[in-house]
Amino acid sequence: MKKFASARGIKTGTAIRLGLGFCLLAAGMLRTDIASAQSAQIAEKDRTDQPVPSSDARTNSSTEPLTTYRPITGTQRVEWFFVSSVGPESLAAGLFSAGFGTAIDKPVEYGPSWPGFAKRYGMRLTGVATGNAIEAGTGALWGEDPRYFRASGQPFGSRLRNIAVLTFMARRPDGHLAPAYARYLAIPGNNFLSLTWRADSEATTNAALTRTILGFAARMGSNTFQEFWPDARKYLKLGRK
Repeated sequence: MKKFASARGIKTGTAIRLGLGFCLLAAGMLRTDIASAQSAQIAEKDRTDQPVPSSDARTNSSTEPLTTYRPITGTQRVEWFFVSSVGPESLAAGLFSAGFGTAIDKPVEYGPSWPGFAKRYGMRLTGVATGNAIEAGTGALWGEDPRYFRASGQPFGSRLRNIAVLTFMARRPDGHLAPAYARYLAIPGNNFLSLTWRADSEATTNAALTRTILGFAARMGSNTFQEFWPDARKYLKLGRK
């Protein structure tokens, strides 16, 4: 009965968490599309034929606006959500996280087995997806851009600084950097919300605080991967020739 109640609690909690996240994401998409349309009408008057930077273009990590920055659209926001949640990088990170948890048998309620691995993988995946949905949805209310922008071509130290800065800050519609408030809500909010359906050994305030710190560390790790992996891939391709 206890196992059945626990499993039922996990399913119910996951459904609530995902439902909340997707509602926020949908509201954010609508808000973003309206804001983007309004910004486009205003910006069109002064826009020149300068190239638009993508996530791989050189960026300025200062608090000054990027002159060629264009606000994220609703479609791009949804794309960011899916890639960040179920893209190759996220799924691979989940394998490592679930594998490590299974190896050290944490939480002990899941056991050191394949079913335990699956539970750990699923718990992480739903948590990441919900956190991303909250960040994308709530951030749209004030135009916060969750995407990472590379500092390609800049000195190594500047690129490291860009990684750290964009872990805790995000672009606004005019391109300037400001605190990533939606991220500050999403990462701890998701971890504390999940206390109601996590395994007993992980359903504590200290565990939620630890997961919150690890969440920001994971975002910094993701930024590092996005910053340097394209360069590493080029070198790998050259090495094969």
